[in-house]
Amino acid sequence: MKNLPVFSAFKSRNYRLYFYGQSISLMGTWMQRTAVSWVVYTLTHNSFWLGVSLFATQFPSFLFSTLGGVVSDRYHRFRVLLATQAAALVQSLILAALVFSGHYKVWQILTLGVVLGCINAFDVPARQALVYEMIDDKESLPNALALNSSMVNLARLIGPAVAGFVLHKFNSGVCFLLNSISFLAVIGSLLRMKLPAYVPAVRKKNAYGQLKEGFQYLVRHPAIARPILMLAAMSLLVIPYATLLPIYAREIFHGNASTFGLIDSFIGIGAMAGAFFLATRKDSTDASRKKILRNNTLIFGVGLLGFSYMTNFPIAMLFAMISGFGMMAQTTVTNTIVQTTVAPEMRGRVISYFAMSYFGMMPVGSLLVGAVSRVAGPQNTILTEGVIALAIVGVFWTSYLNAKTPMKAAAVDEAGTAEETAGRQLPEKRPVAAVLK
Repeated sequence: MKNLPVFSAFKSRNYRLYFYGQSISLMGTWMQRTAVSWVVYTLTHNSFWLGVSLFATQFPSFLFSTLGGVVSDRYHRFRVLLATQAAALVQSLILAALVFSGHYKVWQILTLGVVLGCINAFDVPARQALVYEMIDDKESLPNALALNSSMVNLARLIGPAVAGFVLHKFNSGVCFLLNSISFLAVIGSLLRMKLPAYVPAVRKKNAYGQLKEGFQYLVRHPAIARPILMLAAMSLLVIPYATLLPIYAREIFHGNASTFGLIDSFIGIGAMAGAFFLATRKDSTDASRKKILRNNTLIFGVGLLGFSYMTNFPIAMLFAMISGFGMMAQTTVTNTIVQTTVAPEMRGRVISYFAMSYFGMMPVGSLLVGAVSRVAGPQNTILTEGVIALAIVGVFWTSYLNAKTPMKAAAVDEAGTAEETAGRQLPEKRPVAAVLK
């Protein structure tokens, strides 16, 4: 398999371990997300509280992702990632215990969502930056990022479908317990990796100075900043359409938890198809990535327009897949642009802004979508989101197309503000057990 072009990143042993372990963990994550949305809607029967639940989980990323990026650049990313995975395991265990006790309120679910959001604020920058270090041949980095998206969307395909079955046959506590078990897979894969010996970078600035340096780097490089801004706009105004899917499942399609899981799974099918489309592309120039970002955003908007008022379930699922295909590019292509152009010593901090744009704007958008849908209705809301997606392409495309891309991903920032990174890693690779000593 690793000799096929679509799986070229699998030639790196560390990435293979990461991919297999993370795939299992993400299925559990999507089961938990589905179960949380269903529990909140079942308790409240209110679309606004669906927005609040997503806000509680994701808004901490807006507050703390930049700090997480600084931590990723200042400390051993592997240890940071191992700690966040262990913390997320404990969070899901507490959630499962709470539900199994039979005495739980919405505020308790939301509080645990905030805890998970804080964990993710430190997890995402470290995890995304560490992928670069897992790849032996850096030419395979775009393939690895596309495979990451296929991994996420395969989990989105399987996780909600399994969650729908478990919710129907058992209860949400089983979903949360299965998620906690799934973290053992990724923790085990991390411990089996052979990583370069870690030597701390020379720090010329304190944490605040490094945080400021990351922002200044984006200001000087609009070719990196503008797709991140576009992602922020999409995450605020369009991508939160998923907040309304439980309402579509119950009120529009007159279904149950299994229907909700099916809708999410069909979106995952489309997104996974889009990820494999990216993974098989041989043209990996900056211009081609810009066009993919533009075209897929247009496809996303058209998919939402078709889905919004479609009451025929099979045809609606076709539009759901189209939407998923288009939505995939928002994160995957933006992440690829960032990872292939950013200077290595700025990687964690710039990725933190990427994470903040995606995970930080979505909860605000979820609140907005939940509130608007109570007045305008879910169908009018998603129709409007489709129109906004088309408008965002027009607003961003001209300025982004003319932005100059940095010459090299590995180049140190030309302004001379980046810290020295010589000696951060030694060429010899050792098992993680030795690295952790």
